[in-house]
Amino acid sequence: MSVFSKVLVANRGEIAVRVLQTLQAMGIATVGVYSDHDSNSPHVALADEAFALVGSTAEETYLNAQKIIDLALLCNAEAVHPGYGFLSENPDFSRGCTEAGLVFIGPGPETIALLGDKIRSKETAVQAGVPVVPSSSIWEPGEPQPGSLSSEIGFPLLVKAAAGGGGRGMRLVERAQDLEQALESASREAVSSFGDGRVFLERYIPTARHVEFQVLADSVGNTVHLFERECSVQRRYQKVIEETPSPALDEDLRDRMAASAVALAKSARYTNAGTVEFLVDSDTGEYFFLEMNARIQVEHPVTEETLKVDMVELQTRISAGESLPISQDHLRPLGHSIECRIYAENPYVNFAPATGRLLAWRPPAGMGIRLDSGVAEGQEVTPYYDSMLAKLVAWGPDRNESTARMIRALESFPVLGIATNIPFLLRALAHPDFSSGEYDTGFISKHDELTAPPEAVHLNKAAADIAERIWEANGSSSTRRGAIPTQVTPGPWHGLPKSTFP
Repeated sequence: MSVFSKVLVANRGEIAVRVLQTLQAMGIATVGVYSDHDSNSPHVALADEAFALVGSTAEETYLNAQKIIDLALLCNAEAVHPGYGFLSENPDFSRGCTEAGLVFIGPGPETIALLGDKIRSKETAVQAGVPVVPSSSIWEPGEPQPGSLSSEIGFPLLVKAAAGGGGRGMRLVERAQDLEQALESASREAVSSFGDGRVFLERYIPTARHVEFQVLADSVGNTVHLFERECSVQRRYQKVIEETPSPALDEDLRDRMAASAVALAKSARYTNAGTVEFLVDSDTGEYFFLEMNARIQVEHPVTEETLKVDMVELQTRISAGESLPISQDHLRPLGHSIECRIYAENPYVNFAPATGRLLAWRPPAGMGIRLDSGVAEGQEVTPYYDSMLAKLVAWGPDRNESTARMIRALESFPVLGIATNIPFLLRALAHPDFSSGEYDTGFISKHDELTAPPEAVHLNKAAADIAERIWEANGSSSTRRGAIPTQVTPGPWHGLPKSTFP
């Protein structure tokens, strides 16, 4: 017997597909929602029922809490799964669901509010005995500059949004004279992204690793960790490649960080799935609490592949009141897993988002390969939402084999019609610093060769064959050929001779 009879998934793209698949496997009827631009998206076709949110922008649709709650009640759903992003860490939405008689699949509103406030969450970490990065009190627009506080922290430092994450509302400041502009700029972005302009200052660790621990907690006090994920390959403070286990941790450091993650979750009285994020100083080996994300994480598949668990199923069962079916002693990771985020973006122009129609989208397959995707061939990629198209995951018995499988999969992944970051990912995986595991959050910025434009177009064989068929179907004129961008170059392959294909 299923834990819920019907669940509405309040999201889009690959995470909506991912959640819908597990709910259906559990025997739960599913409801999808969609914006005007997403009416032909895979998650709409997959859901048992789907309702239009009516509108184009995120504010009109996936961020409109009342619309989503009204639709859930209209279709007699019992629960709402928020995925990640959008309303997943909005305490008002969690509270609104509860007040409407719906189960919010995630932590309660008080916990979300506590952990969503960077200052309060750090205070909770301190109370739990977890080391934190030195930081200032809150600064609000219109207040005098916190000059004395910045001198205590020292430069360089980070200005960070108090109510945000994902790199938004964050500025690196290396000199005192640049602080005022950074405060105002970060505050404006924080207002735009989170509706809250409060920011604070935090010590900047130049050679930091970004390592996070997955935790699960039920409503009767059972809390476990599901080991770590290494997330140090980032662009604009947003993750691009993740892996587990982390090549930076030995057993002693892993055990201490895991104990800190569990202690923080218990101190916050956390329930459901959450992620405790840390910075590890590569020079000293010290680790510091960064934040806790009160939702399922984008990179959860690497944990699933090494532990053979279903995070969405566990989330759902916990929200239905069930106890955790797993104990810490029984969790034993097997092998190594890597995830690459496939973005519609141009890695040669500061990772600028790309739009257009997917003329070819042929996902790879093979031993140890998993693709969580939210798009399909022929679909239009619009500028209205995040540019992530899919997550490619490779598992192997060790790090070398999982990396090799990932490289083979990326090399055999034909994408035509829009630019993607696949060429960048291949360069990053092949770089000696990544191969050795000796990298930190400055990996991309330190190596300009990773984002240097190629001298010529090089499509993999599968993509070249598809491009050739499209080229022949549309005629041989340069104007026809110019309508087909590749996955490699910054723009279309207008007028390029066919000899540039391998």
